Amino acid sequence: MAAQYSITGTSAKGIAVSVERAVAEGGLAPGDALPPVRRLADELGVSPGTVATAYKELRQRGVVVTRGRGGTVVASAPSVASRRPPRVPTGLRDLAGGHPDPALLPELPVPGRVSPATGSLRASPRLAELEELSRAWFDRDGVPAEHVSFAHGALDCVARLLSVELKPGDMVAVEDPGFHHLLDLVPALGLRMAPVAVDGSGITPASLRTALRAGARALVCSPRAQVPTGAHFSAERRDELVEVLREHPDVLVVEDDHNADISGVGSNSLTACGLERWAHVRTASKYLGVDLRWAALACDARTLARHDGRLLLTSGWVSHVLQGTVARMMSDPATGELVALAGRLYGERRAAFLAELAGHGIAGSGASGMNVWVPVRDESAVVNGLRSRGWWVAAGARFRIGAPPGVRITTAALKEADGARLASDFAEVLGESEATYGG
Repeated sequence: MAAQYSITGTSAKGIAVSVERAVAEGGLAPGDALPPVRRLADELGVSPGTVATAYKELRQRGVVVTRGRGGTVVASAPSVASRRPPRVPTGLRDLAGGHPDPALLPELPVPGRVSPATGSLRASPRLAELEELSRAWFDRDGVPAEHVSFAHGALDCVARLLSVELKPGDMVAVEDPGFHHLLDLVPALGLRMAPVAVDGSGITPASLRTALRAGARALVCSPRAQVPTGAHFSAERRDELVEVLREHPDVLVVEDDHNADISGVGSNSLTACGLERWAHVRTASKYLGVDLRWAALACDARTLARHDGRLLLTSGWVSHVLQGTVARMMSDPATGELVALAGRLYGERRAAFLAELAGHGIAGSGASGMNVWVPVRDESAVVNGLRSRGWWVAAGARFRIGAPPGVRITTAALKEADGARLASDFAEVLGESEATYGG
């Protein structure tokens, strides 16, 4: 409980730092209650307003939440610590990580001799060859590519976009369930999250409209291979969402198309529909190599200026050595053939496992990408039951805000025979769970 940790500080900033340090070090756990404002003010010898200001800052940073009469408590996923998955126990088949099949990743070419850079590269941050390859990459799917830039991965790009567009306390619409690292990033930037429901066709128009009317100033979503459900925008759903977004032209729409070339479905991008404020982010780490920390960004002119202005003030540019490696791989025919093969195999493995589940009467979703989402009543019972049978799957809690429970299973390397065995084990675990926990 909070009483076991002594909060210190004589200023709002000092009190907030003390609480955040306690959360980071484990002195305060998720759900622990902070002292009432007046009581803590008396203990510290400060005004109630000072404590209230500290609590407000902590709420804006996502460290704590207020539950009405329940008081102020430590958030379930505090922004000071990423909701990293637990370590995979020894001897288990890891289907929890969301990683590609290593056998379907190309070998990274070893850079040749690199001439010393003569000073800063801020004046020419992008290699012309990779910029043209990126424009063609976007053009292929109808994403406008007049304004492009690079970043150090998708989350680096999204963080920069949100930080230059919004101020602490502003609201961001996010998918629920959604990408767990994004759900940590938003509160870490001092922003609030507005959860938007997801079905097989992606975020739902009604839920998006609710979030925007509540004041969300940005939307971050995936047009395909959505994490964790594998949803993708149908053309009809895209048009419905665009209609909602046109009612809020100042909202920045950020699409994370991280699995573009291996998603198994075509693109129905919101950003190809003439929105005023938009950004479309793509990475190659899922199909060229997880260590390629590079992302391509296409966006409107104002967003480009703000993103690149902040980039120039920080890291300045993405390493030209890294850019050269990506360019060689993107233009290599053999690599292109391997990526196409990976996309086909991921689709076949995902579909085969869903069919095996359906054969046992288990409904799962996964219309694109490398993952399958299975709604369950008790995540812990299913995860532990499958663990006892040699499988390690991801409990859905770290992907959810208010969405119903489920588990995520990465099928990228799941061969047909293994998928059949896993589905059978899953059915047995659900039967045991129902008998023990009522479902």
